[in-house]
Amino acid sequence: MVSEPPNDAHVLALNALAATLADQRLAGRFLSLSGLTPPDLKQLAADPAFLANFLRFLEGHEPDLLEIADRISVRPADLVIARHFLEP
Repeated sequence: MVSEPPNDAHVLALNALAATLADQRLAGRFLSLSGLTPPDLKQLAADPAFLANFLRFLEGHEPDLLEIADRISVRPADLVIARHFLEP
């Protein structure tokens, strides 16, 4: 298992969230399926459990996981590992 500090997992998840929200198609899909609004996201962004669930959302649709990983220049596995660190 990779030992990554939890703070790094938080930053990685926030980068993935920002990249998702910067893309109209991905943002629309995430907001539609989650039922969240932009104000909700502002409140939830600091919550590790929310970020873990967001990363799980990306994992649930591999093309999105691969696209976001590519956009933020990490391996898809890095996002999965980050989720493990963020889960309660």
